[in-house]
Amino acid sequence: MGWIDKILGRNSELESMFDLDFFDETHYRAYLKQMALETCISFIGRSMSQSDFRIMKDGSRQIDDWHYLLNVRPNTDQTASAFWQDFIYRLIDENEVLAILTDNNDLLIADDFERVEYAVYPDTFRNVTVKDYTFNRTFQMDKVIYLEYNNEKLKRFMSGMFDDFGNLYSRMIEISMRNHQIRGTVGVETNQDLSEENRNKLQKFIDKLFTSFRNNTVALVPKLKGFTYDEVANGDSKGQSVEEISKLKRTLVDNVANILGIPTALVHGELAEYETSIKAYIKFCIGPLTKKLSDELNTKLIEKADYLTGQRIEVRGIAELNPLEVADAVDKLIASMAYTPNEIRVKLGDEPSTDPRLDEHYQTKNYQSSEGGDNNAETN
Repeated sequence: MGWIDKILGRNSELESMFDLDFFDETHYRAYLKQMALETCISFIGRSMSQSDFRIMKDGSRQIDDWHYLLNVRPNTDQTASAFWQDFIYRLIDENEVLAILTDNNDLLIADDFERVEYAVYPDTFRNVTVKDYTFNRTFQMDKVIYLEYNNEKLKRFMSGMFDDFGNLYSRMIEISMRNHQIRGTVGVETNQDLSEENRNKLQKFIDKLFTSFRNNTVALVPKLKGFTYDEVANGDSKGQSVEEISKLKRTLVDNVANILGIPTALVHGELAEYETSIKAYIKFCIGPLTKKLSDELNTKLIEKADYLTGQRIEVRGIAELNPLEVADAVDKLIASMAYTPNEIRVKLGDEPSTDPRLDEHYQTKNYQSSEGGDNNAETN
């Protein structure tokens, strides 16, 4: 017989007290995972929603139905910016995204679908569902816009690290709450009749008592004969600090940002390294996404014969530089005959000018060839 059994054997009233419930709270921090993903993926989605899709042919933009769908209103319920933000979010979060064109010329993002893969024939998509509607027909791969993110590293990270961080974060919250917890003891005279009915009444009274202490700034409790409450601790400011909890959340966001190629300084709004961070963000995060998207659009929307004759779909508006910030560099590039003015306009995100003079090379004086050409060539 154990020591607890011996004590209970001597005092049946004490034995009945062991049926009373203790307060225990378990915190599930599932939102921690969603917070990190929302912070990082939405950051990329907002960036890509600024895209300008240009159907170019012979150096000029073509205005047609696809221009309207890609840049203005893809469907009856979304604007172009909302559509592409949702498109990129699903691509990263679900590792793939499917957009279909309906008979009414609405470009819709599928909420669910089944992909049927073939070895030598184009894959197909069936049971395509948008909101509450499931299409009965099958969509061919060459008739849809389909992208895969192919970031298994992110999926592995989410499968394991989020659980560990969630458990650690939950434990830190519990410690912080316990350090600031008000503790007390409840005393019941041993000669009280603790029948099943009385124990239930006592338990309800204890529940109300502690609920009042927890929720009310001022809590008044009646004094009952044979029932005492003594406060043994009123909170301790030492222990787990709020700063340490915030650091854990920041670390989780940083890890997700690093996997997605987002400089952490941009995510947290740090301006000290803004210029360097924005260049890295465009090159290693936005650039690959833009290339993946433009390749898919050119493959599905431009015929092979048209593509070979120079027709393209270009995704602009994100990676281009501000002309005012690089004016000196632009002047040097044109003056050294490295680029024509129209080539510079294209690199800055503008459309080429129809003025033929902007397709010519210009050279300022003091520039000459290595063979000793005329060093007094003036700018035209």
